[in-house]
Amino acid sequence: MASDRASQHAFFGVSAVFFAGSAAVAIIWCTSMSAMGGMPMPGGWTNFFVWTVVGMAAFPLGLALAAIEMQQPALARAVPMAVGVVVLIAGALQLTAWKARHLACCRDAPGRDRTLPADAGVAWRHGLRLGLHCSHCCAGLIAILLVVGVMDLRAMAIVTAAITVERLAPAGERVARATGAVVVGAGLFLIARAAGLG
Repeated sequence: MASDRASQHAFFGVSAVFFAGSAAVAIIWCTSMSAMGGMPMPGGWTNFFVWTVVGMAAFPLGLALAAIEMQQPALARAVPMAVGVVVLIAGALQLTAWKARHLACCRDAPGRDRTLPADAGVAWRHGLRLGLHCSHCCAGLIAILLVVGVMDLRAMAIVTAAITVERLAPAGERVARATGAVVVGAGLFLIARAAGLG
């Protein structure tokens, strides 16, 4: 019992150190990029701040769910079905007008066809708005990562590619819908497999 508790404390301690180190590296990297004099990121640090808050909320939630799953065998048996349902919902979300609206806001960044006044308040508000739209836009795909496993490099690569292509491709809305159709199919497959049909 004491060794299990010590292992948990060690795991959480190492995770916290890695999280803090990753955050520090990201901040240093972003600072060095802005010092290079290239094109500034729309919204500047505000957009980075929104994603940090989203990550800080998702990380402890994922840890809590994993801990509950380990303690409750019935819940652990229901996880494959729940994963399939979450993937199915995430795919369906890609097909909605809500997703299209947030994606359009995400894609409509200054620097392409328009510029913002050089005012800190305007930049802060724009960054917050952009960060919120982008986090809403990516919510379904990020949910897939949370249920499939954020440590699965293949899943991370696929979700990153999907987010990048729908954000940067000329026909981003069509890409989002195509991604949604594939994800719906994957969700149905996972549900069928969890039900013993596949």
